Amino acid sequence: MRDHGAPGISWALLVLCFALALSPAPQPAGDRTASGGAEVEIEPEMPVVALTFDDGPRAATTGRLLDELALREVPATFFLLGHRLQGNEELVRRMAREGHQIGVHTFDHVPVTGLSRQDFGLQVGGVRAQLRDILGDGEFWLRPPYGQADGNTRAWADSPIVLWSVDPEDWKDHDVSRIVSAVTDQVKDGDIILLHDIYHSSVDAAVQIVDELLLRGFCFVTVEDLLAWKGISPEPGTVYRSGR
Repeated sequence: MRDHGAPGISWALLVLCFALALSPAPQPAGDRTASGGAEVEIEPEMPVVALTFDDGPRAATTGRLLDELALREVPATFFLLGHRLQGNEELVRRMAREGHQIGVHTFDHVPVTGLSRQDFGLQVGGVRAQLRDILGDGEFWLRPPYGQADGNTRAWADSPIVLWSVDPEDWKDHDVSRIVSAVTDQVKDGDIILLHDIYHSSVDAAVQIVDELLLRGFCFVTVEDLLAWKGISPEPGTVYRSGR
């Protein structure tokens, strides 16, 4: 059975990304060398990033986001809240069918630092149980709310812990242009981008970010695929902020 929580590296997707890199879209200048008397441009390694979304699923916004990602054949990673799963089971199944990675963002969006072992189990393990009821077996990696993790979080996580390296704070003002610029002005190879799929403005920004970065020759992969592509073997309880 396929592990919907953390799929293996999508080689077909990476082949597609390299095909995009060879398209007429603008590419960074590479080194030039001579081959048989002709000057040949050698392209630098293609930049790879992971687009992630917190706080869903929400039918009105996550559904539209999935439509837009499907049109572009772009995978993402979704960290879901347990209290939003009931009634949105088919949306979660669609995420899995379309190749997105699915993770846990607790049941109630509470800080996990300072929780008792029992409460941690309810907030994290309980959501994993919900997801397994919907999707079947899977690891379902953890993203702790507010990016807060302590020693107990790392000891009890039972999965890699995923944070981020690019945060446009899309919840702050819902200004699509500002959100897009906050990502595209700083993003680089190996980054994990944080957005939230519960806002219409964030969906609009995500679409513009994807289109802009595809034009620049970026490839989008899930978080697990990003780590695998960068030669990183994820370990339970270890915090990952990027693929670098």
